Amino acid sequence: MIRPASQHPLEISGEWFAVYTLSCREKQVSRHFDVQAIEHFLPVSRNRRRWKNGVNALVERPLFPGYIFVRIPRANRIRVLEIPGVHSIVGTGKDPIALPDFEIEALRRGADALNMEPFPYLNVGERAIVLRGPLEGMSGIVVRKKNGLRFVLSLDLIMKSVAVEVDAADLQSCGDDVRSANSAADARTSSSVPVVVC
Repeated sequence: MIRPASQHPLEISGEWFAVYTLSCREKQVSRHFDVQAIEHFLPVSRNRRRWKNGVNALVERPLFPGYIFVRIPRANRIRVLEIPGVHSIVGTGKDPIALPDFEIEALRRGADALNMEPFPYLNVGERAIVLRGPLEGMSGIVVRKKNGLRFVLSLDLIMKSVAVEVDAADLQSCGDDVRSANSAADARTSSSVPVVVC
């Protein structure tokens, strides 16, 4: 197949993988991926911080410290491993494990529209499905706080979680009738997003 001259070989569609970086090198690795035209995603949280000198600044920190996500054909993993600051691609032995597309796409939508924050890794708790909004169709764990609810989305492959404040009306408990949740959510979600993963 002949590709346009401007299209880099790594721009063809592939799978999403989690790349483990050296400490505090996520942004540096992201810049290298830009130069190499490697599709990637570095979700960040943005918070205002007041420095000792009185200056207020917007600080960006990775949502998943030590990780950045890349979309590549599996055969091109060596090119990723050659990038300065990359430690490894998450997998078993030398075989990288792909992340589900719907998880990364939900994170991309959520990172742009919601105030996501890093959260201690959770894989046990009261599970629920998001019925509307950027995370629609995603399953996660609900944590109750004094001022409301937080929805915790965990990436089990890297054992990291993020949390976002949610309205109880936007959630369907996995303990409720799953069939009714499926029929309600099927009308709003694409077929590529599993509605119930409880």
